[in-house]
Amino acid sequence: MKALSIMQPYVFPYIGYFHLIEATDKIVFYDDVNYIKRGWINRNNILINGSEFLFTIPVEKASQNKLINEIVPIVDNVFMAKFGAQLESAYKRAPFYKPIKELNLRVLEKKYENIADMAINSFIEVYHYLGKEINWTKSSICSPGSKGIDRADRLIQITKELGYESYVNAYNGQELYDKEYFKSRGIQLRFVQSNKIEYNQFGNAFIPNLSIIDVLMFNDKDAVREMLNEYTLV
Repeated sequence: MKALSIMQPYVFPYIGYFHLIEATDKIVFYDDVNYIKRGWINRNNILINGSEFLFTIPVEKASQNKLINEIVPIVDNVFMAKFGAQLESAYKRAPFYKPIKELNLRVLEKKYENIADMAINSFIEVYHYLGKEINWTKSSICSPGSKGIDRADRLIQITKELGYESYVNAYNGQELYDKEYFKSRGIQLRFVQSNKIEYNQFGNAFIPNLSIIDVLMFNDKDAVREMLNEYTLV
């Protein structure tokens, strides 16, 4: 049974987001829902000196009263120089530093109408680098008429509108969504759980759940492709 996932777009998120994509046949980037300040849409962690370091893509007039596709990134020369220096400090000794830094800068230097498009492009670039396909659309394109209805009911409606009978959510969605409720409306609901993933981070104690940037810096393409399959559907 083909499955759909729906998720807010994050810029270079952790590998668990990629497990959601890999577990489904298509992802809908949820771009016409409210922006979450201090969430993960324009922020994530990289590794600097053996510790988590939070990077943030600057945005204009961030507000939880705006939709994600109404939030505009502000990436100027000052930010690019700062972030480039952070990447160098973090990963200049990593085996794949050069191509992954180039990938990062290529995503960030491009002009975007909103932060959702930047986030989506970060996925496109990662999948292109890995030689893989990603099948995606945006909720503002595929189902604008469902905007504003109850959270669970909108997920069900989008799933049906796109012709799917199975919907997969991130694992922590078990606190929000009920399998029986979805079943009563003709949709199978499952959750994707990431398996334990570890790799060498300069020989230090492993720090999990960093941005996909960290995974790509330390692992070759074959290893990353294998890691993308390290999940379980429940």
